[in-house]
Amino acid sequence: MSRSRRPESGLARPRGWLRSHPLAFDAGLAALVLVCMIGASFADPHDGVHGPSFGARTPDPRGVVLMVCAAVALVYRRRSPLPVLAVTGSLAVAALAFTSSDPPAPVAMSAVVALYTVAARTDRPTTWRIGLLTMVVLTGAAMLFSEGPWYAQDNVGLFAWTGIGASAGDAVRSRRAFVDAMRERAERAERTREEEARRRVAEERLRIARELHDVVAHHIALVNVQAGVAAHVMDRRPDQAKEALAHVRAASRSALGELRATVGLLRQSGDPSAPTEPAPGLAVLDALLDTFRNAGLPVALTRTDDDRALPASVDLTAYRIVQEALTNVRKHAGPGAEAEVGVVRGGDVLEVTVLDDGTETPPPATEGGHGLLGMRERVSALGGTLTAGPRSGGGFRVHAILPVTAGTRAAAARPAGAGDTAAAPRPQQPGPGEKHA
Repeated sequence: MSRSRRPESGLARPRGWLRSHPLAFDAGLAALVLVCMIGASFADPHDGVHGPSFGARTPDPRGVVLMVCAAVALVYRRRSPLPVLAVTGSLAVAALAFTSSDPPAPVAMSAVVALYTVAARTDRPTTWRIGLLTMVVLTGAAMLFSEGPWYAQDNVGLFAWTGIGASAGDAVRSRRAFVDAMRERAERAERTREEEARRRVAEERLRIARELHDVVAHHIALVNVQAGVAAHVMDRRPDQAKEALAHVRAASRSALGELRATVGLLRQSGDPSAPTEPAPGLAVLDALLDTFRNAGLPVALTRTDDDRALPASVDLTAYRIVQEALTNVRKHAGPGAEAEVGVVRGGDVLEVTVLDDGTETPPPATEGGHGLLGMRERVSALGGTLTAGPRSGGGFRVHAILPVTAGTRAAAARPAGAGDTAAAPRPQQPGPGEKHA
């Protein structure tokens, strides 16, 4: 996904360079700390009337060496924070114990910076332990080696500065962790949205492919049969040939209408209006059976559903099961086969049964058809069951049990803009002996 980039400020390029060269940044920070320590060593905090005075004293040479060594150690604070803290802390204690100036050389500045680094790059328990140890060692050394009383202002200030360094580092670490967590959450939410969108697209693509298969397989099979009849009787019985061609025209017109309705689901906002004709259902079951009868397949119908209204998804599924099963009969049952269709409603279930007495051997499951797969997907999406297989006395049987109330739940759960069936689960392989469209 493309993201809009914020306009970069004038400091964006130097910041990026410093992030990519951390050693250079640490060297600059070490130099700045050294300048501050040397400058503070020239100041007398108690000599001025309104504050410290500068130039009243000069730093001890040993203190200068310790300050330089502490500043050099800070260059490696990012690579080895704990060893650098140990080195700077030891140098600070040495400055308190072995320098003759009063107050001693402010080497503790480098220890405070090192303690900040440790707190910013470790966890909170480690920060508490190391920070408390550093405060105790530095403050205890200052109280032990200073010429003034143990409660002197300089000793209290050293205790406070070490606490501030540890607290500031812990705050920075917590802020970084919070920002990283928010960034990870945003990236995870974006990935989830993309995965959900891909899943919806895959489910819709499978549903539309199933619809197109049901429409094309049924009508093209009828067109093929009627065209063959017309070609066979064209010379001897032109009236019968004209009737067959009329059925071809009607079947092709019906196929175009259903294809137009299915493709209309792919339209986006702003496109011409999609067809408003309702999806086929059991209300037009007689018209469907007439198309097969006109193609030479005798079909008997038994209905005990009293034409009661069904949820749209259940109604369409029952219609497609009959359509696909009879298409398979017409293609695979052989000449002279007859079919029976039963639609029975009992309580909250609808049973659809399609039988034939064909004698031709069904095609093997390796032919790769999708008719029975599509029927299984439709029925499974509604929480029903479908069985299909050869009959003991010859022929084939397709039997589906559809929960009537499942259609209402599926429609309520379906996202806006979806088609007339619920999202299909993973396709199932046909059972032994099942036929393919």
